[in-house]
Amino acid sequence: MINQAFEAAAKTEAHSPMLPMSVCVALSQGYIGYDLQNALREELLSRGINKPVATLVTQVEVDANDPAFLNPTKPIGSFFTEQEAEQLTKQGYTLKEDAGRGYRRVVASPKPVDIIEKETVKALVDAGQVVITVGGGGIPVIREGNHLRGASAVIDKDWASARLAEMIDADMLIILTAVEKVAINFGKENEQWLDRLSLSDAERFIEEGHFAKGSMLPKVEAAASFARSRAGREALITVLSKAKEGIEGKTGTVICQ
Repeated sequence: MINQAFEAAAKTEAHSPMLPMSVCVALSQGYIGYDLQNALREELLSRGINKPVATLVTQVEVDANDPAFLNPTKPIGSFFTEQEAEQLTKQGYTLKEDAGRGYRRVVASPKPVDIIEKETVKALVDAGQVVITVGGGGIPVIREGNHLRGASAVIDKDWASARLAEMIDADMLIILTAVEKVAINFGKENEQWLDRLSLSDAERFIEEGHFAKGSMLPKVEAAASFARSRAGREALITVLSKAKEGIEGKTGTVICQ
């Protein structure tokens, strides 16, 4: 949304800047965090829970040699005409045609390597605070010695969450989505909702193409990555309204070793 706002401004005002993707993600973290932390704070207080809520601007390191940078696939922003796309291409942007609706800018979606502020997140959690972090998948940065350079990328939020959970030594990762459980043969007559998934079954179903790219696939992949990282770790995939029941083992899909 922020990227689209600056794109729209650039069309009417020649001197309006096009912000780097890393800055757009940082702005997104701020406004999403602001709304979310106030909503959480009010809900906690309404239940008689006096617990601090904090939003942390979070940088996520990616590898400059990640193959994703050679094949940008993540569409962002508005649609452009062919003429507009040609001009943006001359400015160094990558655009692809989108189902006959025009051209959209695409950026890389590399895997997260490190969460730069992980120690801060853990310190806040250990102090009893609710922490809102890695918003939008985290601000993508590439390490160059002591310098962190913003990258033109969007990191998948499920992968970033799994990496953070692993690095702060969490026992469980909860990924909230639009359905109560993960399914194979989704939308077909032989659709099957899953209560538990072993790592081997998760990998087999991924290879068989049961999960849609950009939808359930990254959630299952990230959940499996977290469960694989240490014995005893589990990942739960469910809908927000059933999160409590999921934690209690009454619903949702649990991925474990």
